[in-house]
Amino acid sequence: MHSEHFRKFGLLPVLLILSIVQSYGQQRSNNYEKYIHKYKSVAIEQQKKYKIPASITLAQGLLESGAGTGRLAQEANNHFGIKCHEWSGKKIFHNDDALNECFRKYSDAHDSYEDHSLFLVGRDRYASLFRLSSTDYKNWAKGLQRCGYATDRAYANKLIKIIEDYELYQYDNVKFVRPSSDKSFPAWYKPHNVYVSNGLLYIIANQYDTFDLISNELGFSTRKLRKYNEIPKSYPLTKGDVVYLESKNSKVPKDADRFHTVDVGESMHTISQLHGIKVKNLYKMNNKKEDYIPQEGDILRLR
Repeated sequence: MHSEHFRKFGLLPVLLILSIVQSYGQQRSNNYEKYIHKYKSVAIEQQKKYKIPASITLAQGLLESGAGTGRLAQEANNHFGIKCHEWSGKKIFHNDDALNECFRKYSDAHDSYEDHSLFLVGRDRYASLFRLSSTDYKNWAKGLQRCGYATDRAYANKLIKIIEDYELYQYDNVKFVRPSSDKSFPAWYKPHNVYVSNGLLYIIANQYDTFDLISNELGFSTRKLRKYNEIPKSYPLTKGDVVYLESKNSKVPKDADRFHTVDVGESMHTISQLHGIKVKNLYKMNNKKEDYIPQEGDILRLR
């Protein structure tokens, strides 16, 4: 009797913890969605003016400001954690890498977004980023980390995860080209070669490719192709992306490399595409939860 009572009672803290974790995750998601709804038009405006991907601007704002809940955002309208440097405007002091550091203070959030753009445009260290397409969020994220925007070795991967989790790439003004009803193709369209790796058939995406065009060419349904590649409906293909023509493996074959060392800008999805493994299996093999963000230098099991 006492033993049973203890088991029932002991279960309560576990359930309580799980409930708190779930509630926190839901609250975080709600905060992110509210932030995106509020500032997406500002990010799009900045892209039109300065050619910085709207998805990158939004992801940085979400990450740096805690979706607008952080002290700098609340008290100083500073959504990007930009420090004073040569700043002559209002200031706020905040503990960051060191105690009582000086940060810029703005009259409203729009000024913070504008200054963030000018901060990137006006520094030579970021010049290489502006040679990238304003829809190439992956290389923008990698470039920001490599140019020293943040000291966090997982910074690029965090940005990419936010962009893909919340489908922020849809704000980068990507123009999808859809085939006509008679399945004709645009003049620029190039037929694909089919390759085999890890026992799987795949193609390499060309510039301006869409799943509709590839489906029409190869005789697949668009829904199946997206399912094979674990990709949501509005996800834009990038030149060089691997597109599998069949369901991915649960692990790599025995003759393939057993481990993967994470590089800058990689997500669990891009790693799964590289090795032809289902995303859920990659998490499971490495005992990682869904909120895990791979960091440069991490080593992941592939089987």
